[in-house]
Amino acid sequence: MKIIYSTLLPVKGFRAINLFGIVFARKDQPQLDEHIINHESIHTRQMLELGIIGFYLWYVIEWLIRWIQYKDRYQGYRNIGFEREAYANDNDFSYPKKRRMFTFIGYLKKPV
Repeated sequence: MKIIYSTLLPVKGFRAINLFGIVFARKDQPQLDEHIINHESIHTRQMLELGIIGFYLWYVIEWLIRWIQYKDRYQGYRNIGFEREAYANDNDFSYPKKRRMFTFIGYLKKPV
């Protein structure tokens, strides 16, 4: 996985963002650890399942719905199914290879 350290991406408050399978990390933060890299690897697998455009459309639409639901942008972000799956499994370093397709769907209703 390619990692690019940047002063622009991601926005402040976040350490990394996966855009089209390339991870951008904040230059002013410590280097990414294996848990964050694994988290982003899970997102890459999700992108491959839905296609890049499908993944980002779903992500943004679900984030907007969760923002309204929780009345908080950050809580909305943390409750996106893609994020729930990635956070729940970022300690399991074999997870990206063994996960079943569309596993994130099972995380759509689970509360944080």
